[in-house]
Amino acid sequence: MLGKFAIKRSFCLELQLALCLLACFAFAAVPSATAQEAEATPPPIPRLKPKPVDLDPGDVISVNTTEVLLPVTVRDNTGQLVPGLTRESFRVFEDGNQQPLSDLALRQVPVDVVLLVDASSSVSENLDDFRRAAEGFATHLASDDRISLIQFDDRVLLLQDWTKSLVQLRRALRRVVPGMFTRFNDAMLLASRDQLPRTNARHAIIVLTDGMDSGRGATFDAALRAALQSQTTVYVVANTEIERAQKETELSSLLLATPSVQKFNQLRIGDLRLGLEALTASERNLEQLTRATGGRVYKPSSFSDLERIYAEVAEELRHQYAIYYSPLNKARDGGFRRVRVESTNPQHKVTARIGYFAPKQVSVYRPKP
Repeated sequence: MLGKFAIKRSFCLELQLALCLLACFAFAAVPSATAQEAEATPPPIPRLKPKPVDLDPGDVISVNTTEVLLPVTVRDNTGQLVPGLTRESFRVFEDGNQQPLSDLALRQVPVDVVLLVDASSSVSENLDDFRRAAEGFATHLASDDRISLIQFDDRVLLLQDWTKSLVQLRRALRRVVPGMFTRFNDAMLLASRDQLPRTNARHAIIVLTDGMDSGRGATFDAALRAALQSQTTVYVVANTEIERAQKETELSSLLLATPSVQKFNQLRIGDLRLGLEALTASERNLEQLTRATGGRVYKPSSFSDLERIYAEVAEELRHQYAIYYSPLNKARDGGFRRVRVESTNPQHKVTARIGYFAPKQVSVYRPKP
């Protein structure tokens, strides 16, 4: 009996010792809080520092871009596009001084078009109409033209980089999803500044929006300046009239209600009136943006009109004149030059951007042979 008790006691002691050893190993295997934080924090990304280069005056060359490209649209007094004009049909003035047009003043040049879509709540229910219109627009472009797709709401997303493929555009259009806010100014700035065209191409942006920015990023002036600096023609398909009709219908209904209903809905009535004022202010900005860049504002009364409007923009881009000239003012100071284009036919209406920013002289390192 004592022997059994001794064996049992010995077994218990061995079991306790084994448990203690396991606990010690487990504790040693757990890193401290400091060690865990060190492992969770990645090392900083190293930045490459360029090596200093000794330059001689002969190693630097000056680069000047002397030729200006002006995309120009000409319509007759009925609003129809006018084809078949020649260099002699135009006069170009820069800061009031007439400019001599180059011999190759009417070259056929491709166009790189950014399709910009407002996916915020004001448009989200009608994205299928936009998809059909965008796809139809692409079928009207020439074989050498390119297209890209950008969505904006509370973010600005490049869904498709430059492509000539209708299949790639279709896939990108399926990735447009509804959002909430409207970062219109940011989207315009990025599409103008970062989504750059080829050096031999015209640059155009077509945007579906109400233009009412959420006020969370760039200003309208910054967006307009970016469009002028990049020499981008902006076309706006504004759903402001659609929104205006909806708000006016709701407001009229509330104002015709009984005094008690009106009193109960005072906040909503105030919101609707502010919304109508905001739409009017937005339309002024959109008119300014398109007029300054040589584009146009379209105000459909229904989203079912989008296919027709996008096809009309494509038609204009195909029949746009590309006027080239070398400015008499040779200064490369980065200043703004105001430009005016006239037709020799007083019955023609000419649309072109209001000017451009002169390039600054650029110094480029030329390595020694």
